[in-house]
Amino acid sequence: MNTNQIVPEMPVVCSQGGQFATVDHLEGENYIKLNKDQNGQHHYIPTSWVTNIENGKVMVDRPGEQAMKDWSETPTH
Repeated sequence: MNTNQIVPEMPVVCSQGGQFATVDHLEGENYIKLNKDQNGQHHYIPTSWVTNIENGKVMVDRPGEQAMKDWSETPTH
């Protein structure tokens, strides 16, 4: 998987097929910064979660609820 294909405003889709976030930008090589949520907070997910990039969407390896539980507010854990 080529992380250079990840661009701003791409939908981030969970393993169940639903969108749970939108890409703000790639943060270095290892993290994706997500657009602010309804509370005005950015979140980060590791690029290791990405299983594929298809049809202009970032596909991740976990259900949306789990992803939102596991994401972080900084690009390092």
